[in-house]
Amino acid sequence: MGKLDIDVVDFEGALDAIDRLVGARAGGTVFTPNVDHVVMAEHDARFREAYSAAALSLVDGTPVLWASRLLRTPLPAKISGSDLVMPLMRRAAERGYRVYFLGGMPGVADLARSKLEALLPTIQIVGTDASRIDVNTPSDQLDEVAERIRKAAPDLVLVALGAPKQEIWSHLRTEILKPAVLIGVGASLDFVAGIQKRAPRWMSSVGLEWLYRLAQEPRRLAARYLLRDPEFCLILLRQLAQRSSERPSA
Repeated sequence: MGKLDIDVVDFEGALDAIDRLVGARAGGTVFTPNVDHVVMAEHDARFREAYSAAALSLVDGTPVLWASRLLRTPLPAKISGSDLVMPLMRRAAERGYRVYFLGGMPGVADLARSKLEALLPTIQIVGTDASRIDVNTPSDQLDEVAERIRKAAPDLVLVALGAPKQEIWSHLRTEILKPAVLIGVGASLDFVAGIQKRAPRWMSSVGLEWLYRLAQEPRRLAARYLLRDPEFCLILLRQLAQRSSERPSA
């Protein structure tokens, strides 16, 4: 989609793929490309590099799902980070995975942790961190945040820094933090903590989750949704034109 590759897996397949990454003990990153990611990838080389090295890329957003059908490369299901977190945490509790939360506003990760520990008594959340993150620290230097994560020895790190920071940071730190699997989850910790509400299911199913989020946070999201993301339509049209020109003539 645009400059980003997306894996063709369904929801259960995505969970199974993450299980395999944890079991392989080789680390890796998991990202969830949406409309905004496709647009940013057109202009941000470091973001593209992070995606090109991802172990797993899962479609996030009904518009991207629809676009895949227009391109005749249909994806089976939307697998957003927000949808993925709770089933993944249930698996983590069942299988004894050690989990670390990075990002969110101060206190959010701790609140998400307390709620999950009440809901899933066997879950092992081995650390939370809401520190400021610098994506310009060289990848071979172990910053204080990465050092704390490494000492906690997690199997899964939920990275809630927002795009493109969470993808770039995860890519820069994946080698240092092996065997942890780093998963970009955006605002998911806010949803788990209960400080933000998800869009109603019907809005998500018809591709209007962005409108719900815009109504909740207009100052933060207006530029993204109204000024930047419409470029997705141009990217899709360009890709459709390329596919059409590649078809053999009769």
